[in-house]
Amino acid sequence: MLASKPAHLVYVSIVGCHEVPLPYYKQKLAAERVIIDSGVPHTILRATQFHSLLRTMFDSTSKLPLMLVPGFRFQPVDEAEVGLELATLAQAPPAGKAPEMGGPEIREAVDFARTYLAATGKKRTLVPLKVPGSTYRAYRAGGNLTPGRAVGVRTFEDYLT
Repeated sequence: MLASKPAHLVYVSIVGCHEVPLPYYKQKLAAERVIIDSGVPHTILRATQFHSLLRTMFDSTSKLPLMLVPGFRFQPVDEAEVGLELATLAQAPPAGKAPEMGGPEIREAVDFARTYLAATGKKRTLVPLKVPGSTYRAYRAGGNLTPGRAVGVRTFEDYLT
């Protein structure tokens, strides 16, 4: 029996995958191209980083007295909100590239780290890192942000509580 073509493929990607030269981002962009070139009716939703990514990053970097944090901004979005948007898109006609989806606030990583420390009761000295190179340059330029599509509601602080 031949496999049938899906009626509508919905794919979650990352805001800035076409700008930030991080290997994972390049893989997401390559997957988008495969989907677009496949001829399968599709919808691609690019979302900003999830709250859980920041939490995982801060969990791992807060083990020492000095907490190293990226010297750029994030716009984290709630995973459940992205999931609801994906479900909505899956029930609608294929849209190609859907409007991007970002969290409700854009702040420096050090500000999110302060929120994390307050929520976890940890005391650390924060050290923002200004790393050279094309990846960090793209992050510092806001390649991972979508200020015009800050449609998420749940903040990082809400997520931590």
